[in-house]
Amino acid sequence: MLWACRVGKILRPSYSLDGCPAPRRLDGSVLAARFATASAGKSGTVRALVTKLEQASALDRVGDRLQRAVQATLRPQRVRDLLHGVWLGHPLHPAMVQVPVGAWISAAIVDLLPGQRRAATALVAVGTASALPAAVAGLNDWAGLARDQRRVGLVHAASNAVGVAFYAGSLAARLRGRHGTGRALAYLGLSAASAGAYIGGHLAYKQAAQVSQSVSELHRMGDEWQAVADLAALPERKLITREVDDVSVILYRHGDDVTVMLERCPHQSGPLGQGEVQEIGGHACVVCPWHGSAFRLNGGEVVHGPAATDQQLLPTRVVDGVLQTRLP
Repeated sequence: MLWACRVGKILRPSYSLDGCPAPRRLDGSVLAARFATASAGKSGTVRALVTKLEQASALDRVGDRLQRAVQATLRPQRVRDLLHGVWLGHPLHPAMVQVPVGAWISAAIVDLLPGQRRAATALVAVGTASALPAAVAGLNDWAGLARDQRRVGLVHAASNAVGVAFYAGSLAARLRGRHGTGRALAYLGLSAASAGAYIGGHLAYKQAAQVSQSVSELHRMGDEWQAVADLAALPERKLITREVDDVSVILYRHGDDVTVMLERCPHQSGPLGQGEVQEIGGHACVVCPWHGSAFRLNGGEVVHGPAATDQQLLPTRVVDGVLQTRLP
């Protein structure tokens, strides 16, 4: 009866004939519901805190200074385009972070195995060294974001910086033979980097930082061919703005060739129809008036950042002198 009494203090009691509470199991669905409620409450609190960062204007003082410093340091256009991932066709930073993250997670696993001190030390060193160029690429992208995105990005960067500091300390401790301290610092670094990754996910998937802002416009268009303009009425080498199913597009005629391109810039939704046409690398390009991203008018390829993705072109045809377009 002593066992039943003690268990009865934990589980929901049902009393026996002698008055001692006997254990009774909780229904599985009740336990699951309680666990789900507790988990939802915790995750909801975390999401609310991260969302508040978007309105944390107190971060602007530091953020604005850092933005100016980054832009002054990474001044050459070729350097910025390289770090944006213009040559790759999508942002470079997410690809680069795979190396430090992979090395650090591998080190965390190897640290649990006996006789793997050298391997763990090597993995921590690779992760720490590769985190620096990944951070530079991230700062280059961050400097071209909107203010609410920069606030969240600043905390993302700070959390990752703490993680790198812990890993640098871990590497120093391991090289001095203090492997226990090195393991402890590495796990602290992984915790900080994981928090930074969560905030980075909010920045990318909730705030759509460095995600194409224009491609979603395609979902509002129908599949059928639609008239856009009379071909004879289109001026040569001049941007014209039209709408297709309430989606704004730009037209550009060069001889008998006509480009129909989505008008919203993929970087921050800037109005490409208000941009300038410039010749870059022997190709006519439209330059966004907001942040200077440039796209080839004969193919949509991104030429200059901060945009890192190509701009969407629409197929065209001419029927009885009328230019028509539709979804790709």
